Amino acid sequence: MCVGVPMQVVECEENRALCAGRGTREWLDTRLVGAVAPGDWLLAFCGAAHEKLDAARAAAMLDAFAALEAALSGQYDAGDFFADLDRDPQLPAHLRKPV
Repeated sequence: MCVGVPMQVVECEENRALCAGRGTREWLDTRLVGAVAPGDWLLAFCGAAHEKLDAARAAAMLDAFAALEAALSGQYDAGDFFADLDRDPQLPAHLRKPV
């Protein structure tokens, strides 16, 4: 399985950006996502940025990685990582019955 990782832009050059995430720094090719600025969040995979992310989505993805690491180490409590688990699930708007 292939998994992209959220990384935050630290420094920019033409067609690439130095990004930091999960304890590492890496230069990413940014030609797929266009211009980026320091502070932007990118979805990184195989040395390239594949998508721009908003901060909330990046944080949710990083929480999911932290939950996976906790589960693998035997220290997992879902409530620590997914704050919305106690709410009732809602269907997306396009699947709801018209009122």
